[in-house]
Amino acid sequence: MARTSQFPKAIDPELVGTYPALAKAGGGYVWDAVLEYRVWCHPELGAPDECEGDDYYYAFATFEEAEEFTKGMVGAAEPLALILQEEYIDEPEPGRYTHVRARRVAEWPPVFLSRPRRSPSTIPDFLSPDAPANRLEILRGIAPA
Repeated sequence: MARTSQFPKAIDPELVGTYPALAKAGGGYVWDAVLEYRVWCHPELGAPDECEGDDYYYAFATFEEAEEFTKGMVGAAEPLALILQEEYIDEPEPGRYTHVRARRVAEWPPVFLSRPRRSPSTIPDFLSPDAPANRLEILRGIAPA
């Protein structure tokens, strides 16, 4: 029997490995899709020097493929998820949030994908004056209805 993944697969496996290397790092609080999983390799930590001393990555359609790759690669970092945010929450200063309606691509620790995908109500509920004291409950999918 096939093992169920703890994290979603890439939305379009045919595009894995075609996205630009540069992406935002973390942030935004919500996610819409996983584009790929990346394993960054660091020559200064023992990875083969394939890019004249620069860091480089391998891309995978599933978290499990990326995780398995790290087991045999010296100098490899833990997998990251390259995620798409069609809209997101910006926090320009602690506790002040804004709704940004713009496409953004970011690398996230896969554990952040344990949060439910963004729904049409996620960000409005998060920003609502009636939001729970711990707004993160909304993002975690555990806020009272």
